[in-house]
Amino acid sequence: MVHLPEARDVAPRLATGAFFLNSGLMKLRADRATAEGVHGMAVVAYPFLDRLPAERFTRLLACSEIAVGGALLAPFVPTRLAGLALTGFSGGLVGLYLRTPGMRQPKSLRPTQDGFPLAKDAWLLGIGLGFLGAARPWQRAASRRRRAAVARCRHRCCRR
Repeated sequence: MVHLPEARDVAPRLATGAFFLNSGLMKLRADRATAEGVHGMAVVAYPFLDRLPAERFTRLLACSEIAVGGALLAPFVPTRLAGLALTGFSGGLVGLYLRTPGMRQPKSLRPTQDGFPLAKDAWLLGIGLGFLGAARPWQRAASRRRRAAVARCRHRCCRR
Protein backbone atom coordinates (compact mmCIF):
# COMPACT_ATOMS: atom_id res chain seq x y z
CA MET A 1 0.00 0.00 0.00
CA VAL A 2 1.37 3.40 -0.99
CA HIS A 3 1.19 6.13 1.66
CA LEU A 4 1.12 9.62 0.22
CA PRO A 5 3.06 12.41 1.94
CA GLU A 6 1.25 14.40 4.59
CA ALA A 7 -0.13 17.75 3.49
CA ARG A 8 2.48 19.65 5.53
CA ASP A 9 5.30 17.91 3.62
CA VAL A 10 4.03 18.57 0.10
CA ALA A 11 5.17 22.20 -0.29
CA PRO A 12 8.75 21.70 0.97
CA ARG A 13 9.08 18.50 -1.08
CA LEU A 14 7.91 20.28 -4.23
CA ALA A 15 10.12 23.33 -3.68
CA THR A 16 13.32 21.47 -2.82
CA GLY A 17 12.65 18.71 -5.35
CA ALA A 18 12.16 21.20 -8.18
CA PHE A 19 15.29 23.08 -7.09
CA PHE A 20 17.42 19.91 -7.09
CA LEU A 21 15.99 18.61 -10.34
CA ASN A 22 16.64 21.91 -12.12
CA SER A 23 20.16 22.17 -10.72
CA GLY A 24 20.97 18.61 -11.77
CA LEU A 25 19.61 19.09 -15.29
CA MET A 26 21.65 22.28 -15.70
CA LYS A 27 24.84 20.54 -14.54
CA LEU A 28 24.13 17.61 -16.84
CA ARG A 29 24.51 20.00 -19.78
CA ALA A 30 27.55 21.79 -18.31
CA ASP A 31 30.41 22.67 -20.66
CA ARG A 32 34.05 21.95 -19.84
CA ALA A 33 34.71 25.33 -18.19
CA THR A 34 31.67 25.02 -15.93
CA ALA A 35 32.61 21.46 -15.00
CA GLU A 36 36.13 22.57 -14.08
CA GLY A 37 34.75 25.42 -11.95
CA VAL A 38 32.35 23.15 -10.07
CA HIS A 39 35.04 20.52 -9.61
CA GLY A 40 37.64 23.08 -8.53
CA MET A 41 35.39 24.43 -5.80
CA ALA A 42 34.58 20.94 -4.55
CA VAL A 43 38.27 19.96 -4.48
CA VAL A 44 39.09 22.91 -2.22
CA ALA A 45 36.70 21.56 0.42
CA TYR A 46 37.10 17.85 -0.29
CA PRO A 47 40.66 17.20 -1.60
CA PHE A 48 40.03 13.50 -2.29
CA LEU A 49 37.78 14.54 -5.20
CA ASP A 50 40.90 15.61 -7.09
CA ARG A 51 41.23 12.00 -8.28
CA LEU A 52 38.06 12.33 -10.38
CA PRO A 53 38.18 14.13 -13.73
CA ALA A 54 36.15 17.37 -13.67
CA GLU A 55 33.63 16.29 -16.29
CA ARG A 56 32.99 12.94 -14.63
CA PHE A 57 32.59 14.58 -11.21
CA THR A 58 30.10 17.11 -12.58
CA ARG A 59 28.12 14.36 -14.31
CA LEU A 60 28.00 12.28 -11.09
CA LEU A 61 26.96 15.38 -9.13
CA ALA A 62 24.23 16.12 -11.69
CA CYS A 63 22.92 12.54 -11.54
CA SER A 64 22.90 12.69 -7.73
CA GLU A 65 20.95 15.95 -7.75
CA ILE A 66 18.45 14.51 -10.23
CA ALA A 67 18.02 11.42 -8.03
CA VAL A 68 17.45 13.50 -4.89
CA GLY A 69 15.07 15.83 -6.72
CA GLY A 70 13.17 12.88 -8.17
CA ALA A 71 12.86 11.24 -4.76
CA LEU A 72 11.45 14.45 -3.31
CA LEU A 73 8.99 14.95 -6.16
CA ALA A 74 7.77 11.33 -6.34
CA PRO A 75 4.78 10.98 -3.99
CA PHE A 76 5.33 7.24 -3.55
CA VAL A 77 8.79 7.77 -1.98
CA PRO A 78 8.32 7.95 1.81
CA THR A 79 9.08 11.36 3.28
CA ARG A 80 11.65 9.92 5.68
CA LEU A 81 13.55 8.26 2.81
CA ALA A 82 13.46 11.44 0.72
CA GLY A 83 14.61 13.32 3.83
CA LEU A 84 17.54 10.95 4.26
CA ALA A 85 18.67 11.64 0.69
CA LEU A 86 18.19 15.40 1.11
CA THR A 87 20.00 15.46 4.46
CA GLY A 88 22.98 13.54 3.12
CA PHE A 89 23.36 15.65 0.02
CA SER A 90 22.79 19.00 1.73
CA GLY A 91 25.14 17.99 4.55
CA GLY A 92 27.88 17.76 1.94
CA LEU A 93 26.92 21.18 0.62
CA VAL A 94 27.03 22.72 4.10
CA GLY A 95 30.45 21.10 4.53
CA LEU A 96 31.52 22.80 1.31
CA TYR A 97 30.36 26.15 2.72
CA LEU A 98 32.18 25.59 6.02
CA ARG A 99 35.45 24.39 4.45
CA THR A 100 35.84 26.80 1.54
CA PRO A 101 37.96 29.84 2.41
CA GLY A 102 36.31 33.23 1.92
CA MET A 103 32.75 31.98 2.26
CA ARG A 104 32.37 33.01 5.91
CA GLN A 105 33.27 36.10 7.88
CA PRO A 106 36.34 35.63 10.11
CA LYS A 107 35.58 33.56 13.25
CA SER A 108 31.89 33.41 12.37
CA LEU A 109 29.29 31.29 10.61
CA ARG A 110 27.87 34.40 8.93
CA PRO A 111 28.43 34.34 5.17
CA THR A 112 30.40 36.85 3.17
CA GLN A 113 28.99 38.19 -0.11
CA ASP A 114 30.65 35.27 -1.90
CA GLY A 115 29.28 32.82 0.67
CA PHE A 116 25.58 33.65 0.29
CA PRO A 117 24.94 31.19 -2.55
CA LEU A 118 26.34 28.36 -0.42
CA ALA A 119 24.87 29.52 2.89
CA LYS A 120 21.36 28.78 1.60
CA ASP A 121 22.20 25.09 1.76
CA ALA A 122 21.66 25.26 5.52
CA TRP A 123 17.92 25.61 4.73
CA LEU A 124 18.04 22.43 2.67
CA LEU A 125 19.71 20.62 5.55
CA GLY A 126 17.02 21.86 7.94
CA ILE A 127 14.24 20.68 5.63
CA GLY A 128 15.91 17.28 5.28
CA LEU A 129 16.25 16.91 9.05
CA GLY A 130 12.60 17.87 9.42
CA PHE A 131 11.62 15.15 6.96
CA LEU A 132 13.64 12.61 8.95
CA GLY A 133 11.43 13.37 11.93
CA ALA A 134 8.24 12.58 10.00
CA ALA A 135 6.00 10.03 11.71
CA ARG A 136 5.58 6.64 10.15
CA PRO A 137 2.05 5.92 8.87
CA TRP A 138 1.44 3.14 11.39
CA GLN A 139 2.55 5.42 14.25
CA ARG A 140 -0.02 8.02 13.23
CA ALA A 141 -2.77 5.38 13.11
CA ALA A 142 -1.81 4.01 16.53
CA SER A 143 -1.79 7.52 17.97
CA ARG A 144 -5.29 8.17 16.57
CA ARG A 145 -6.59 4.91 18.07
CA ARG A 146 -5.12 5.81 21.48
CA ARG A 147 -6.72 9.27 21.46
CA ALA A 148 -10.08 7.79 20.44
CA ALA A 149 -9.91 5.18 23.20
CA VAL A 150 -9.13 7.83 25.82
CA ALA A 151 -11.98 10.01 24.56
CA ARG A 152 -14.44 7.11 24.90
CA CYS A 153 -13.25 6.08 28.36
CA ARG A 154 -15.23 7.41 31.33
CA HIS A 155 -12.62 6.57 33.96
CA ARG A 156 -10.95 9.36 35.75
CA CYS A 157 -7.48 7.80 35.33
CA CYS A 158 -7.66 8.07 31.53
CA ARG A 159 -8.58 11.76 31.44
CA ARG A 160 -5.37 13.39 32.59
